[in-house]
Amino acid sequence: MKSSTTGEKVRYSEAELKEFEELLLAKLKESKDKLSHLKQSMNRRATGEDDNVNGMKSLEDGADALEKEQLNQLAARTQKYVTQLENALVRIKNGTYGICVSTGKLIPKERLRAVPHTQYSIEAKKGS
Repeated sequence: MKSSTTGEKVRYSEAELKEFEELLLAKLKESKDKLSHLKQSMNRRATGEDDNVNGMKSLEDGADALEKEQLNQLAARTQKYVTQLENALVRIKNGTYGICVSTGKLIPKERLRAVPHTQYSIEAKKGS
């Protein structure tokens, strides 16, 4: 869609938005699968299912605690990414997807393909 005064495109077409929606849905499925796997791993560790057959811990306590913390951090980052992807899908539905919240201009397709959940153009990101 083009602005009547400048001739500059102000939003992506339905076909373009459909392409981004498919990309977001694929990344969302992949991320939810990863999050589910992480949560299962954390549950196994919490219940002691990762102990070896002799009932002894497979790692020293310090290393075990570090691994648990790393799993928790990875799960938290993955959950945040899932939320960002879901929010991007909402922006597609309400017609604001691909519009930089800082500049109001369209975010280039290349950037959206690389970071489909972004709300900022490179120019806005560098300026912040």
